[in-house]
Amino acid sequence: MLDFRTDTAAGHIGKELFVSDWTPITQAQVTGFAEATRDLDWMHVDVARSKRESPYKGTIVQGFLMQSLVIYFNHKAGLVPADTEYGLNYGMEKVRFLLPVPTGSRVRDRITLTDFHERAPGRFMQRSTHTLELEGHDKPAMVADWLVLWFRTLNS
Repeated sequence: MLDFRTDTAAGHIGKELFVSDWTPITQAQVTGFAEATRDLDWMHVDVARSKRESPYKGTIVQGFLMQSLVIYFNHKAGLVPADTEYGLNYGMEKVRFLLPVPTGSRVRDRITLTDFHERAPGRFMQRSTHTLELEGHDKPAMVADWLVLWFRTLNS
């Protein structure tokens, strides 16, 4: 088990901390995400048309859905400093979508801690790099740096 606390996190900078299992992305997820975000582009939701007209011969996963999976993989990794009470999504940097991901494909996340420092008393900024790999490909599908602001207590 990873010793991940605010006083030990800096010792993990530059290290790959987690590699997830391969995770399928289903048409139901893609369609649900399209409906939630009102991005009903046919390349995501129209299976019949995508099979006929898309250069990918089927629907593809939205880049923003891929980006949204970062939180899921972070939870799977348990990358929450044990001595904090709350984390605030601070944003993304350097997000790149490098490969289209056909719906039904499997992806996994490689998480590397790239920075961790105290920003203010009781508040810690974490930067992690998430490399989402597409099964069967050497090149990653997405690479993103995610920022989380951790609070030691809810009152800090």
